[in-house]
Formats: sequence, structure tokens, C-alpha cells
Amino acid sequence: MPVVEAVLRALLFAFGMAWEITWALILGFLLSAVVQAVVSKAEMIRLLPDHSARTLVIASALGAASSSCSYAAVALARSIFRKGADFTAAMAFEFASTNLVIELGIILALLVGWQFTLGEFVGGPLMIVILAVLFRRFLRPSLIAAARTQADRGLRGSMEGHAEMTMEVTEGSLRSRVASPAGFTAISHHFVMDWVAIWKDIAAGLLIAGALAAWVPNDVWQRLFLTSDPTLAAAWGPFIGPLIAVVSFVCSIGNVPLAAVLWSGGISFGGVLAFIFADLIVLPILDIYRRYYGLRMTAFLALTFYIAMVAAALVVEAVFGVLDLIPPGRAALVVEAGITLNYTTVLNVIFLAIAGVLVWRFLRTGGRGMLAMMDTTPEEVSGMAA
Repeated sequence: MPVVEAVLRALLFAFGMAWEITWALILGFLLSAVVQAVVSKAEMIRLLPDHSARTLVIASALGAASSSCSYAAVALARSIFRKGADFTAAMAFEFASTNLVIELGIILALLVGWQFTLGEFVGGPLMIVILAVLFRRFLRPSLIAAARTQADRGLRGSMEGHAEMTMEVTEGSLRSRVASPAGFTAISHHFVMDWVAIWKDIAAGLLIAGALAAWVPNDVWQRLFLTSDPTLAAAWGPFIGPLIAVVSFVCSIGNVPLAAVLWSGGISFGGVLAFIFADLIVLPILDIYRRYYGLRMTAFLALTFYIAMVAAALVVEAVFGVLDLIPPGRAALVVEAGITLNYTTVLNVIFLAIAGVLVWRFLRTGGRGMLAMMDTTPEEVSGMAA
């Protein structure tokens, strides 16, 4: 039957991309878990008292070292804002948490090419600078005060419990903290809980990408992205990319497979970057902003975030074009399922075994109880601790 064949083809595309990136996802989340296990949230709040250039650099570095889950990043940004961190610094942390993390760079390199990884790590800081300028010029103290009042109401969003948990190991040298039993436990907890936080986005991204790769002809994409005029396409891509992200509902690393499909379909280099940047303005997260900070601040964030994403992508597109760093072809990795004995299979087996050990440690050290707290409010977490 044609419908069954179409669905099967979409699933095969999704599985093929999933198999290609499995080891890289595990590696990225493992490295992120190691860093999170030794970085104190209390220290993080102390380091973000204002929106000076130094503080924004620190916020970006702390964000890059944290989880790549958009929902967890948004929840943690509210948490540190409520506890005294500067609002602009909290938003810089949030941006870095989803756009400058290790696992995102690895997956981009695998699916669309190292140039996109470089573009992401150039465009991410540029986007934070643009955002800081916009905030300095247009963000009024009264709007921040209203947002703080709304944030202090503690309305439920997503992953608040995850944002409130303290699992860091802070005693001893860096090496001793990582190698200690407590460090091993903390790493396993961060690793598993980050996976739990983000697996739905990854699965949704792979399924949507598989469906689009299988069902949407390239000429449809080419008309949407204005590929008949390269100059116009380069300018149009950064504007349309975030809008596709907003309505796709997919955020975090889950949007990278879809970015690969868009790149194959003809969107510009900057359009891919703007699409990746836009995981913080997808519709579910805008709704969380509304609950966290109120409708006025949500509108302000949506507009300034969009402007920063488009502007950063346009600048990177122009600079990379001059430096001849934009890939000439569109060899994104959008493949149907196929498991062969190659380096991907070997790496997948190795890293799946490592993941299995971490899951075992997580379950042996009270992990199930931690999972039950992931979507509780900060007040509920405090009550449980008491």
C-alpha cells in the first residue's frame, strides 16, 4: 500500500539518521554531565550579578558547560533569576546552554558538516552580544520588575525540578572530584536526567526529519527558499529559518536532523544557523515564558530573540561567504536505515556500553527518586528536601 510504504520510508530515514549520531549524542551528554557534576549552581548565581561584558562572558561559559535541553535551560534561567542573578545574564546563560554545547557541535558536524559547527560557535556568541545590546537599549527596569514578580509566583513550566537539583561535587581537585564515587554518581545522574529531559525532542526531530525527507519533493523546498536567486536566498534564509523552527515545535538537539533536511532542500547557510538558534522561541517554550515572566516580557523576548538570531545568522553568512567557508554542495547526512560493520557501528557499541554502565549507576544510587522530581515546581522540591 502506498501509505504504508511512505510511512516505512520515513521511519527508515529517521532510523538511519539516529544510528549515525547515537555515539556522538552519548559522548556529548557524557562530557556535559562531567562538567555539570563539578560546577556549583550556587557559584553560578554568585558569578552573574549584573550584565557587564565580563559577567556575560562568564554566563556564556557556564551555559556552554551545562545541559543542552532547551526546557531545562529555560527552567534553570528562571531559577537563577529568582535567586538574584541579573536577567540579561540569565538569558545569556540560556542562549549558551542550547547553542554553544559540545553535543550540538558534534551532531552538526556529523549531519551537515564542520562548517556549520564553526558557524554555530561563531554565531552563538555574536547572538548573545546582539541580544545584550538590544536589552541594554530597550529593556526597561519596570518590565524586569514585573517579570520578577511573575517568576516569584512559581508557576509550573517544564523541568523545574531538574533545574533546582543540586548534585555537584565541589570538594577536592577537579580530577579527584571526577574520579571519586560521588563524582561517578553525579555524572550518572546528570547523564540520565539530561537524556530523559531531551529524548522526546530528539525522537520528534528524527521522525519529522524522516517524514520531510521522504515526503516533501526538493522543488517544494527550493521554491520556499528562493533558490533561483542565490543573493535573495542568502538574505531570505535567516528570516524564514526561525519561523520554520517556531511552528515545528522541535527544540534542543532534536532540530539538527530537520536542519539537515532543510539544507538538502536548499535553505541558505545562514538559514540553517538561524533555524538552529531558534529552539528558544518554539511555541511550547513561548508558552513557558508566558507563565514564567508574563505576556509582556514574553512578547519582548520573542521579538528580541528573533532579531538577534536573524542578525547573527546574516553576519555569519556574509563573513563565511567572504572567507569561502560555506560548503559548495549540499551533502547533508539524510540516509535510510542501514547497519554495516564500520566505525559508526563500532563506536555505537562502545558508547552504548558506557551509557549502560551510567544507567546502572544511576539506578543503584537513587535515580528513580530523582526522576520523580524532574517536573516538580521549585517549591515542591524544597518541600521534599525538608
